[in-house]
Amino acid sequence: MRFSFSDEHEEFRRVVRRFLADHSPPGEVRRLMETGEGYDPAVWQRLSSELGLPGIHIPEQYGGQGFGFVELGIALEEMGRSLLCAPYFASAVLAANAIQNAATEPRKKELLPEIASGERIATVAFAEPSGGWDAAAIELTATATGGGFRLDGTKSFVLDGHTADTIIVVARAPGSSGEDGLSFFTVAGDSRGLERRLLSTVDATRKQARLEFAAVEAQLLGELGRGAAALSLTLAQAAIALANEMVGGAQLVLDATVEYAKTRVQFGRQIGSFQAIKHKCADMLLEVEQAKSAAYCAASAMADGADDVLALASLAKASASDAYVLAVSESIQIHGGVGFTWENDTHLYYKRARSSEAFLGSPDYHRELLLQRWGIS
Repeated sequence: MRFSFSDEHEEFRRVVRRFLADHSPPGEVRRLMETGEGYDPAVWQRLSSELGLPGIHIPEQYGGQGFGFVELGIALEEMGRSLLCAPYFASAVLAANAIQNAATEPRKKELLPEIASGERIATVAFAEPSGGWDAAAIELTATATGGGFRLDGTKSFVLDGHTADTIIVVARAPGSSGEDGLSFFTVAGDSRGLERRLLSTVDATRKQARLEFAAVEAQLLGELGRGAAALSLTLAQAAIALANEMVGGAQLVLDATVEYAKTRVQFGRQIGSFQAIKHKCADMLLEVEQAKSAAYCAASAMADGADDVLALASLAKASASDAYVLAVSESIQIHGGVGFTWENDTHLYYKRARSSEAFLGSPDYHRELLLQRWGIS
């Protein structure tokens, strides 16, 4: 697949980068990661009203900008560079895509306009304490009642689940298993019987929560028992989006490390002149460029509705995970002792790389999915 960004894409990238440079500098990231909410509502409002980023890939008929996955990938790549602390991935990526994939038309009209405007922050709760990322790992049940449904169980690793206004929950019918009996439901964040607890995680720049459901009233989002296909597509879209975000962080780390190697002097020479440092930088460059190609290709394939998009999603996620972890690990080594200090920003990217590597499935998990989707395994 041949792909290149247009002039309009590059101008959009510059606009987003300027905004994030002003509103998400390292000092602000460090401030927000120490707060319980994890983001600045004023910046979120400006990001929504001035740039329209939460609705960038939401169709215009639902109040969005009407662009596609390539534009979404550009925005996320820039957010990955700046480690933006905001509920963007939870609301604009996970929730918005889940609604578009699974919801009935009336529910799309109800939910998407407010997500696109940033007025409603939503998230998706699909993973559970077992740590599985596929349909078979879902155990939370949805029991039909006289007027709706009752949810019982636990969800974990829910992005911004402790602050979201609306939670989209993937649950199964009692007695079902595998991909059978799965449905999408919506729950208000302040629902009776819902207990939300912020988790202590490695990466404080991206908040995750554990949600306990005890007879929580829920509203059906789409077709009852027909949610497996929508879940698979939503997770693939999230993997592509995360891959684009990760390559943004990896590229920033690579650029910063090369610049450091050019200025750090040891034994009377710039350390970048040493062969060992050159090899490390070359390895980083190779891995990051390969990951960027995979991420861009997957985003383009999703925008075009390509037949092999699910396989490309796994390829992009595995490649970006490997590249990001390699980049930050080598960066710490090249920075030497200062690379391990709290004052140096490298550790922030290292923690984001490690948390993103695990979120939505490890590289090995996605390589296995890739083989299955290509019919090899």
